[in-house]
Amino acid sequence: MSRWQWLLLMPVLLAVVASALGLVYLRQESRMLFIQQQELNSIRDSAEVEWGRLQLEQATLADIARIERIARDTLAMHEPTPARVIITTAQDSGQQP
Repeated sequence: MSRWQWLLLMPVLLAVVASALGLVYLRQESRMLFIQQQELNSIRDSAEVEWGRLQLEQATLADIARIERIARDTLAMHEPTPARVIITTAQDSGQQP
């Protein structure tokens, strides 16, 4: 090969090598990002399961029948008789009985 052919061939060879190295780097980066995405998807799925569990727990704890049962059993509370119930209005709120 002549000197001119080598001078023309060298930039092409360098471009091919640089392109190959860039491809290897980008493939590795792609793999790492895919792994990270899978880990984040797993965390998201766990958070969604936990959120559903917490919503169910909140609904259970806020159940009126449960609250009444705890008030009766644990706190010994009961409904007042109609004679003990006092109904006030906005006008009555500032007055003493």
